[in-house]
Amino acid sequence: MKTATLPSLRVDPGLRAAAESVLKEGESLSAFVENSVKAQVNYRKTQAEFIARGLRRKRKRNERAFILMPMRSMPNCALCFRSRRLSWLGELQAAL
Repeated sequence: MKTATLPSLRVDPGLRAAAESVLKEGESLSAFVENSVKAQVNYRKTQAEFIARGLRRKRKRNERAFILMPMRSMPNCALCFRSRRLSWLGELQAAL
């Protein structure tokens, strides 16, 4: 597999010293940065999946609530307004 490089990064000397101070025996700064990037990518993917699952559950819950809720309890709902309007138009046409 062909490898790619990450962009070089200029940091404060204090940050570099802090990173070097926590390196394990035989670990290079490059390996530390690579592992940190991998961990952050994994964390963000997991976080995005978690949010997506929550939004799907919320959407399903709202769909069930909408189906089970009588129209009288949602007077400002656009779909309810449309159905009331169509009902009114039907009554008007029947009267004519």
